[in-house]
Amino acid sequence: MKLRLLSAGLFGALVAFAGMDHLPLGGVPIMVGKANADDGGNALRAPSVPPARAPSAAVAEEYELARQKGTPEAFELFIARHGDDPLTEKARAELKRLSR
Repeated sequence: MKLRLLSAGLFGALVAFAGMDHLPLGGVPIMVGKANADDGGNALRAPSVPPARAPSAAVAEEYELARQKGTPEAFELFIARHGDDPLTEKARAELKRLSR
């Protein structure tokens, strides 16, 4: 008799901690079911990874930061990182102007 009560109590505790409402009989988590019910399942979902920026935009942003700092070290770092970019010529001119 005590063994049955113990196993029934353990099963009850397991059900309480596991949460029977976590996965309904259909096998889909409740929040997914509610999300699909709200929009009829036709809403477009945002991609999980944002689209990549154009590399030229990142280089231009880095050049602007070097220009805002206005130090020879900032322009030297930009030139070292982006030696083949068209903005490198502007950075070299700025570096030459600062060296005077």
